[in-house]
Amino acid sequence: MTAELIKEPAACARCGRDLSSTSYELLLNATRLPHCLRCAVQYRPMLKRSLVVGLIVGALQTAINQGNFIFVGELPAALAWKIPLTFAVPFIVATVGGLLNARGPVVDRADTTG
Repeated sequence: MTAELIKEPAACARCGRDLSSTSYELLLNATRLPHCLRCAVQYRPMLKRSLVVGLIVGALQTAINQGNFIFVGELPAALAWKIPLTFAVPFIVATVGGLLNARGPVVDRADTTG
């Protein structure tokens, strides 16, 4: 007789929430574990990496696009929103790219077919 496997839905490794259609496989202790979107967005190693990318790319873009104003010392009021946005865009792009790269289908824990 073959034992019938009970299909148990996959759950987030951090909060335990059931994963219905999409999971984000993030590396924890040398093992890739499924996470929900909320926990994946809060994943510290990805946020640190995105912050570094945002700072480097944002500084380069600010120097290229607004460098003439900054080096002359003439700072128009428009730079008050342009410079933070220049840093935010690469941070957001790196974060979304990391999430899309980690996205995968939900696999049942009891599924042993491969």
